[in-house]
Amino acid sequence: ECRERTGALLDALPLGVPFNWVEQVSIALTTGMLAKIFDFPWEQRDLLTHWSDIGGDVEMIARPGGLAYRNAELGKMGEAFAGLWQQKIANPGKDLISVMLKSDAMNHMSPEEFIGNLVLLIVGGNDTTRNSMSAYAYGLSQFPEERAKLEANPALIPNAIQEIIRWQTPLAHMRRTVLEDTVVDGVAMKKGEMVVLWYISANRDESVFDDADSIRLDRENARRHLSFGYGIHRCVGARIAELQLTTLMEEMGKRRLRAQVVAEPERVPACFVHGYKTVMVELERY
Repeated sequence: ECRERTGALLDALPLGVPFNWVEQVSIALTTGMLAKIFDFPWEQRDLLTHWSDIGGDVEMIARPGGLAYRNAELGKMGEAFAGLWQQKIANPGKDLISVMLKSDAMNHMSPEEFIGNLVLLIVGGNDTTRNSMSAYAYGLSQFPEERAKLEANPALIPNAIQEIIRWQTPLAHMRRTVLEDTVVDGVAMKKGEMVVLWYISANRDESVFDDADSIRLDRENARRHLSFGYGIHRCVGARIAELQLTTLMEEMGKRRLRAQVVAEPERVPACFVHGYKTVMVELERY
């Protein structure tokens, strides 16, 4: 189904006419996947995009009235999913809500926990893959010789996905709490202190990645990136993200389609979500 939706979407795109790749490809594919995973009403799927943008916009809290607006919108999200939750209690299926209902760890959540987990799932399942798909179009336009390698050799796709995710780093950081006194690279951190893990910095660490600012689709250690987090916090949706990106690249390759970026992107003005609002492209055949 993912392949069918991706193929149908690509076949409907214009050749040689500028359009916003973020809106017409990245958002359309990831929102559609999220709606299918949750069994969310298909005709209302744009709400998932809206809630994802709200949930990921941590800067909104600092703007006048921002916190009240954010809380109100996330409250609407909670109400919508609470209704879906009740439907699935009565009529369970194979969707993620039904799976959550069978979990001892998740079927007795408080309203705050429920909304918190929804934000994680919606932002984690939407903004991240969306911005990797946008980086596929934008990044490979910045490195046309690498794009030519991929066009000539589809076997590069699995490693190319990891390299693009490394280069983009869709979520720039996470905040954690130090559990015990420790020293990292000569910096002492005490138990209870709050720290920020800058994944975007780690993914450009020159001691790990040679020529880290460049996309190199055959990079041998591309999989060492930290975009999916690490340990118990590793992204539970990593395989779904890889599936969507693999499908997009394979279907683009089958059609011998290339996205040529025609203007500098408009970026999301945020320190957490590292992504794009607009990437104007023209599709061409190769």
